[in-house]
Amino acid sequence: MNQPLAVAILGASGRMGRALIDSTLRTPALRLGAAIERAGNPLLGSDAGTLIGAAATGVALTDQLPAALAEVAVLVDFTGPAATLAALSACVAAGRPIVIGTTGFTPEQKDAIAAAARQIPVCIAANYSVGVNVALKLVELAARTLGDDYDVEIVEAHHRHKVDSPSGTALAFGEAAAAGLDRDLRSNALYGREGQIGARKRETIGFATVRGGDVVGDHTVLFLGDGERVEISHRASSRTNFAAGALRAAEWLAGRPAGLYSMRDVLGLNG
Repeated sequence: MNQPLAVAILGASGRMGRALIDSTLRTPALRLGAAIERAGNPLLGSDAGTLIGAAATGVALTDQLPAALAEVAVLVDFTGPAATLAALSACVAAGRPIVIGTTGFTPEQKDAIAAAARQIPVCIAANYSVGVNVALKLVELAARTLGDDYDVEIVEAHHRHKVDSPSGTALAFGEAAAAGLDRDLRSNALYGREGQIGARKRETIGFATVRGGDVVGDHTVLFLGDGERVEISHRASSRTNFAAGALRAAEWLAGRPAGLYSMRDVLGLNG
């Protein structure tokens, strides 16, 4: 009988960290091997189980990342760009795969992640929801089929605490639409409108951002044509689906060769 895969969670006391702990404890094929937080976090030493209102697990929150990596098969990270890059270096040193759910990376930081993926398996996705990744595939197909006669606009909403804008998922939807239209998103994205801006350029892919309340994540891609519009939407009501998808990626990534993978690889959607 196979032993459960030992998983370490970075950013364990955050909203996504707690969701990941909960999902790990509910998944028979997985075992919570380590729960990691930054130095100085007041919850260090707390049991990961009691942190989420469950039974004690015997796994205490620690800030000792290298020691934790020695005890697990894969690291799952939902923190911030700086913390992720530090964890990435530790994973390279330890030879451990990493699942990255952090967003908001600069181009230079993305290059650093790609460089690390030449040494270890790395899975990175703007969103680990299975539903979102199916929607990304649908957006690319719709853009390719509808073509240049339809204007593309993306509307996203998140809770008041989200620090990056547009969301990584909204940008992923933009990339999917751009791929379907054979456009470069960086050259054609428009992230805000104000004042006398003139008529809309056909090649524009527009973004609108909403922040407030406790919205987990809403995304809608609109294809606006003459006489009709097509909308592809995804709305998350909890973080459970993100956590489940990230852990599915962790199971898939363990034992893979070094490389840069996405959730579309995990789900077999790249064909």
